[in-house]
Amino acid sequence: MASVLEIQDLQVSYRSREGVWSAALAGVSFGLMPGEIIGVLGESGSGKSTLAVSLVRLLPWNGEIIRGAVHFEGKDLLRAKPDELQQIRGRRISLIFQEPSLALHPTLRAGEQVRQVLAAHSSPGKSALNERTRQVFVELFREDADRISRSYPHQLSGGQRQRVLIAQAIACGPSVVIADEPTASLDSATQMELLAVFRTLRERLGLAMIFITHNPALLSGFADRVLVLYAGQVVECGPAATVLASPRHPYTKALFQSIPAIFEERGSGRGTKLPVILGDSARSSLPRSGCPFEPRCMERMSVCREREPQLVNLSASHVVSCFKYES
Repeated sequence: MASVLEIQDLQVSYRSREGVWSAALAGVSFGLMPGEIIGVLGESGSGKSTLAVSLVRLLPWNGEIIRGAVHFEGKDLLRAKPDELQQIRGRRISLIFQEPSLALHPTLRAGEQVRQVLAAHSSPGKSALNERTRQVFVELFREDADRISRSYPHQLSGGQRQRVLIAQAIACGPSVVIADEPTASLDSATQMELLAVFRTLRERLGLAMIFITHNPALLSGFADRVLVLYAGQVVECGPAATVLASPRHPYTKALFQSIPAIFEERGSGRGTKLPVILGDSARSSLPRSGCPFEPRCMERMSVCREREPQLVNLSASHVVSCFKYES
């Protein structure tokens, strides 16, 4: 089966006000299969959000795609003309932003904001627009659909606002949805509710999804594959069940070890320090040699300072970038 979205050697840099260029993505490659959910995992500054906006060419003014390709339905989106991209972005590929209070217009009702998305990509007439809008709201809000549709963003809870963003994203029937930390500002119960919504949409609509998060716990039982980014590079990628149960890259291990253990015997964690990843993320504006994670790695070897590791196949579906696994 062919990939619905194929990313090849994507490199993106940002220019500071002082004119210094910093690499945010350094040769990222992976494919997204139809109906697949890929969880993209990493710390702040790892390149996750840059990946999201790069795929649909929504980089800020100081960002530039240096090289690479993003193939979708036989077209390289990085070289598509503006009118071609307009027909794809929001219609065939949708992006869900992290903060709905910033992404939604404060003076427009929720239903109107979804109608505008539909109107931008089709001309079915007012009656058809209203009917499709109502269908989307019923899909996401059930019996509360009409009330939510008539509400302004400030009248809705954080979870409801996030669902309005999801409504915008699925309104035109896309085949790919990119969700940039859509649950980051929500409580645990609401996070689980939204994950259930995404699972239902995948089953009903056949959506493929790139789900970006810094929380590994959200990916268990949700994602099909996990891709781990560090300093703009893929350091591990494999089936979610495998990576989450038995991470191989030292960075992936450190991420998982830094998750607080909630269910411990009473008093067993008293006086125990929470494990953390020492040091700071690699500063990609500075020249470096060797593995970008080497300064923070608890398993480093002398070779790690000398050259960068390449992705090694641990199996047909699991790769890791670490000298420990080179033969």
